[in-house]
Amino acid sequence: MQEFIIVISCVLLLAMVFSKIAYRFGIPSLILFLGMGMLFGSDGIVKIHFDDFVIAEQICSFALLMIIFYGGFETNWNKAKPVVIKSVIMSTVGTFITAGLTGLFCFYILKMSFWEAMLIGSVLSSTDAASVFSILKSNNLNFKFGLASLLEMESGSNDPMSYMLSVICIQILTMQSSTSIPLLLIKQVVFGVGIGILSAYLCIIILKRFELHATGLYPIFMLGMVLFSFEISLALGGNGYICAYLFGIIIGNQSFPHKKSIRLFFDGIGWLMQILLFFTLGLLSFPSQFVYNFIPGLFIAMFITFIARPIATALLFTPFHMPFQHQLLVNWVGFRGAASIAFSIMAVSKIPALENDLFHIVFLVSIFTVTLQGTLLPLVARKLNLVEEEESVWKTFTDYEEGHLSQLYEMIITSGHDWENKKIMEANIDKNLLIVGVKRGNQMLMPKGDLCLETNDTIIFSQRDV
Repeated sequence: MQEFIIVISCVLLLAMVFSKIAYRFGIPSLILFLGMGMLFGSDGIVKIHFDDFVIAEQICSFALLMIIFYGGFETNWNKAKPVVIKSVIMSTVGTFITAGLTGLFCFYILKMSFWEAMLIGSVLSSTDAASVFSILKSNNLNFKFGLASLLEMESGSNDPMSYMLSVICIQILTMQSSTSIPLLLIKQVVFGVGIGILSAYLCIIILKRFELHATGLYPIFMLGMVLFSFEISLALGGNGYICAYLFGIIIGNQSFPHKKSIRLFFDGIGWLMQILLFFTLGLLSFPSQFVYNFIPGLFIAMFITFIARPIATALLFTPFHMPFQHQLLVNWVGFRGAASIAFSIMAVSKIPALENDLFHIVFLVSIFTVTLQGTLLPLVARKLNLVEEEESVWKTFTDYEEGHLSQLYEMIITSGHDWENKKIMEANIDKNLLIVGVKRGNQMLMPKGDLCLETNDTIIFSQRDV
């Protein structure tokens, strides 16, 4: 027991170091947390042997539930409302098109069996919400024309569709389905949506009418409601992830007592679940198997990035007269991640005799896409001239509204200051500090991320209460 606690404490402390590195250099935290899991795994330095896909599925299911709920909770409905139709179309029809095209590529080009190819396409059809949110926040990267809200809502809401497609493929491959596919889809949507909406409004009524005797009990009550609605939805044949996401959106955009303490609690839970999820996935992987799956993983990653998602985007957004430049950015923010790997674990746990190493193929695709697209996203957005310099990306999240900006402060960069001769994006500035201007001599400069701070610059900033 003592050794177990020491290992857990080391993992958490290392995760803090890695998250700091990820925040400073704009690297998706998924990559570093996965690497940490691999470091502790059978092929790593610590040599912890873990290959139980059933336990891993249970861990990932719970962690993914918390991440999806908090993704909904953070979504600012006022900012998302103008793009909700596009987001929903992309997260449903777009996910279906991406899954189908990827499956056909695996079937015809990589010569996989048809339904196994479709299973790979299904688990890889959703984008990674945790990485999208993390990259936008760590770089304070907002996009023009509401594209940030569109991409946040799409990435947060396409996991349920990917889950449904994966479940259908698994049931076909295992021949376990006694229910018709159309009826299965209807139950997934109807009960998932219905239970999510009912649970959210029931929760709001309880929070407004009944007072608990301690502030710390409110987050626990909310956690219980999330778990209860998720399990009820599953029991009725509904999609638990749709339920959790809708629950999060509704509850996150309502006013009720102790909302701030609940948000802070779930912010911490969200980070803990990301660490748990990515570390478990890294621990479960065997890097020695990467060499056998490198080529198919690379080919699938390139196909999704440069063919499947662009086709889906063009088919769905061209009728809306979305400019090609905007479509290119939407295409680029299509990296795979935690949900895809978690769904591959679900598949392997239920179909151990798959012909292909599904888990490691999906694992590699996620690493390829997040590393390439996630790391280069700020550069690509600036090249496309779609970065919104005037408005913080935090306004697209509900936690921005819950804090408030206090009065303006001034600070002079003195010789030897930590920020001296550093770009704003590289200066490791606390995310609760919002720089609104930089005065240099008689000039007032816009605080862009690539602006280099110099000695005697006057920084004008405000501090957001949390």
